[in-house]
Amino acid sequence: MSEKRFTSLKEFYPFYLTEHRNLTSRILHFIGTALLILCVIAAMLFHDWRFLVVVPFIGYGFAWVGHFFFEKNKPATFQYPGYSLASDFMLFWDLLSGKQPFRVK
Repeated sequence: MSEKRFTSLKEFYPFYLTEHRNLTSRILHFIGTALLILCVIAAMLFHDWRFLVVVPFIGYGFAWVGHFFFEKNKPATFQYPGYSLASDFMLFWDLLSGKQPFRVK
């Protein structure tokens, strides 16, 4: 992880993108975030908190597999949990909207 200290999400997000360049890792992050969102929606629709129990495992599980096995780097979650979580959702939206490609050249 970079020794630079980030003081804003705007400053952190470009670094976050450099840590998420692998196609498989980006796909895993996208799937994990999508499933996380679906679990939160299901919890609200069905009034069942048990859907929320799996949220951290789904969100972090998919992402960490991407980091440890495909990116071969340490997730930014450990040093910047808030910025990292926000950036996960930003990347999800950027991938969904086509602003970011799944395959980085």
